[in-house]
Amino acid sequence: MTHAMLKGSNVPLEVTTVRAVLRWTPGQGVPDVDASALLLGPDGRVRSDEDFVFYNQPRHPSGQVWRLGKKRLTEGLTDTIQTDLAGVEAGVGQILLVASADGVAFDRVRDLRILLYDAAAADGDPLAYFDVKPETGAETALICGELYRRGEGWKFRALGEGYSDGLKGLATDFGISVDESEAMDESAPAPAPEVSQPLPPEQPTTVVPPQPAYGYPQQPPPTQPAYGYPQPTSQPATAQSGYGYPPPVTAAPGQEFRLPPQGPQFIGR
Repeated sequence: MTHAMLKGSNVPLEVTTVRAVLRWTPGQGVPDVDASALLLGPDGRVRSDEDFVFYNQPRHPSGQVWRLGKKRLTEGLTDTIQTDLAGVEAGVGQILLVASADGVAFDRVRDLRILLYDAAAADGDPLAYFDVKPETGAETALICGELYRRGEGWKFRALGEGYSDGLKGLATDFGISVDESEAMDESAPAPAPEVSQPLPPEQPTTVVPPQPAYGYPQQPPPTQPAYGYPQPTSQPATAQSGYGYPPPVTAAPGQEFRLPPQGPQFIGR
């Protein structure tokens, strides 16, 4: 018999392994939905970050809770979490079953439903289902329901509690430590590797001085004029003229330096 559940209701689970299936109707503008699970200790919080089963960590270290992945069925798209209730560690009292939509509000997700199956019964009818409806529509993550211990057995409770700050906000509330810099490190370019070997011998290491663009080959000093004839080299010149000759006269120490008279081409008209 399949139980149609209302928010806040619960149902006992007389099975060893339960398969929780999230199902929704795809369409234009409908976001993709991801299923995840948080294993909580007696204080209602995770014992470590390993108690978070999601797309980047699809299996709990105990091997008793894992993500099966997505399928396309005639009824819609699904994502599934499976739990071996008989093997769950004694320190775990609750397992939250969560849906997240990657930052997109759940008012755009159509026909969201969670269905519970006996994993040992192939093609069997669901044990129970709950139509998950967001309260405000702005939620980007929803606790659809929870598996929890009751005496020696397990029960399922329909919840439908939402978070507007997504899976990150929900996980943080239950004790998951989120590293803010982790996402930044993934997008940052990798540093260039250090060079520990010398350059190959075939690579040139001699610096060739620049050659003048015009005129005859120049003699030292290394600073060459851009145009005109070679400059005299009897005494080093600290600066070269921009055009033609003669070269500028170096002022004696203490004497004020003056530019040579300008040619007629610079006389104003």
